[in-house]
Amino acid sequence: MGRMSRRAFTLAALSAVGTAACDTGAAPASGAHGTGRTRGTGAAAGTAGAGARGALAATRMRGVWMATVENRDWPSRPGLSAAAQRAELTAHLDRAVRDRLNTVILQVRPTADALWPSPYEPWSEFLTGTQGRDPGWDPLGTAVREAHARGLELHAWFNPYRIATHADPGRLAPSHPARQHPDWVVRYAEGLYYNPGLPEVRAFVQRAMLDAVAKYPVDAVHFDDYFYPYPVAGQTFDDDAAYDRHGGDFAGRAAWRRDNTDRLVREMAAGIQRVRPGTRFGISPFGVWRNASDDARGSDTRAGIQTYDDLYADTRTWVRERWIDYVVPQLYWPIGFADADYATLVDWWASVAAGTGTRLHIGEALYLAGAAGQPAAWQDPAELSRHLTLAARHPQVSGHVFFAARDVAADPIGAMAHVVADHYERPAKPPR
Repeated sequence: MGRMSRRAFTLAALSAVGTAACDTGAAPASGAHGTGRTRGTGAAAGTAGAGARGALAATRMRGVWMATVENRDWPSRPGLSAAAQRAELTAHLDRAVRDRLNTVILQVRPTADALWPSPYEPWSEFLTGTQGRDPGWDPLGTAVREAHARGLELHAWFNPYRIATHADPGRLAPSHPARQHPDWVVRYAEGLYYNPGLPEVRAFVQRAMLDAVAKYPVDAVHFDDYFYPYPVAGQTFDDDAAYDRHGGDFAGRAAWRRDNTDRLVREMAAGIQRVRPGTRFGISPFGVWRNASDDARGSDTRAGIQTYDDLYADTRTWVRERWIDYVVPQLYWPIGFADADYATLVDWWASVAAGTGTRLHIGEALYLAGAAGQPAAWQDPAELSRHLTLAARHPQVSGHVFFAARDVAADPIGAMAHVVADHYERPAKPPR
């Protein structure tokens, strides 16, 4: 994903309806191939009534992602003192409390590194500017303690396979496992990735992640949308040797890759319960599993990326089989967007989650609100509030998560203020 934040890369892929993923640093509009029109206008559409507020009040996910990759949200830059990093962290937690949120999803393993003293992987470069350098404090331990002191849940967000947002192994810390095991590494586009097709890789990344779960009372483990990397035109993810060695029982490479991802999810779920019983496991996938034109079970969308086919992530099965405790599909389009309508996708995910026991929360693109170059819907401060009003019609939807912490704090056009005023009048406990 180069130098882009996780969500910028995702939006580039999402909005490339029918085209390859974009590799520029700026996220194109979610509605870049449509009008971005909304179904409702005026105060009635933008403000939830008393019934909607009541439905959203008692036990709901009100979450915010805090990305550390490339210093997207926190720390604001590498190399700050331990005291300054701690102060920025607690300021984000305090802002979450002021907005009556109840959950912070903190990225603690952004690039095969660690925001805690790990025996498996080096300290993250996003803390000090140098991978492997001790920052002089324990960010994850502090985050858990300070979040809990404020009544917030802390979900530890891990990226399983991304090693680096550059393609030079020589820039990794000398002790990095990827340098010790170069046969584990695939260079793809502008990044380095662990090969999901190697059983020894899956075992290692699970050990590295479960170390944090064993050490800290995190409320949940969280994965985002990166499993196999997003497709890039003209690039090949070279897993030929692993496929030759391990793929013989499958109909083709795609089925084998999906099985590799399924194994990671199932094994991680079991590992979490083994290490710290009661800790939940959630995943926030790209919002389109498959288009109905490719699979009758899919959504009425025309997205250029489909998790099943392009990321080898069968997200629908994970929900239907309850391999995970909650799912947060990233629905980063406005209401009425022709190729991927927010309303259509909420309907689809609600039907998938119905009767499963898997909690459904909706991922919301706060960072697009007021962003330059975005279509009219994202310039309207009430668009996200309308999302919550619409989603409240579905009993399967048990909350929302906003990307991301920097945007919650800045709120340039007041979109988050609208959400808080319209829907978060009273505190709510997170669903368990």
